[in-house]
Amino acid sequence: MPLPLWLPESGTGPGIVLVQEIFGLDGYLRGVAEKLAALGYVVAVPELFHRFQPSWVGEHDEAGIAKSMEVTGNLDFPLAVQDVVASVQYLRGLPEVTGGVGVLGFCLGGTLAYAAAVASDPDTAVSFYGSGVPDQIGTLGQVTCPILFHFGTEDSFITGYQAVVDAVEEHENAEVHLEPAGHAFLNHLGPWYDQAAADRAWDITGQFLKRTLPA
Repeated sequence: MPLPLWLPESGTGPGIVLVQEIFGLDGYLRGVAEKLAALGYVVAVPELFHRFQPSWVGEHDEAGIAKSMEVTGNLDFPLAVQDVVASVQYLRGLPEVTGGVGVLGFCLGGTLAYAAAVASDPDTAVSFYGSGVPDQIGTLGQVTCPILFHFGTEDSFITGYQAVVDAVEEHENAEVHLEPAGHAFLNHLGPWYDQAAADRAWDITGQFLKRTLPA
């Protein structure tokens, strides 16, 4: 599985497995990897579609979203979770990784980041608007690391986020942040981008990572 890496200026640091949206490793995700590396992290992006659509990059217009959804329909979700977990383990073995390893994902990747935190032992986890998270939140008790969830309250794709809010209240290592925004509000290439919401959520994420995976 291709696993491109971004290194911080120092060349070493804690690791973060950055998990893609349905659009693959596009310009937006590369930009996020660069921002995380600038914060001091060694960043790896597993190519989740490598078995059936290698190097997939989708457009963010209506046709591109439809095609990306079609491609994503081929994904074996349990196998993708294994790919994310394997990426965490791989990063832990790299000489450049000098601290723990976390997972961070958006949309599809937000669901996978959460599922990987349930299935394994990353040192921290951040899940942005994972559409599958509300239905899976009953497994939150299996997450042993600090975890941060982000949702938009105007997200027409994820209307059950309140289940996550309720579950987080019972879990001491979990946090949830809500923005008055739609789906994928952090993606500046997408149709639902909200700069104010994105800036706030990214700042909260940076603070969370600084506490739970200090670089």
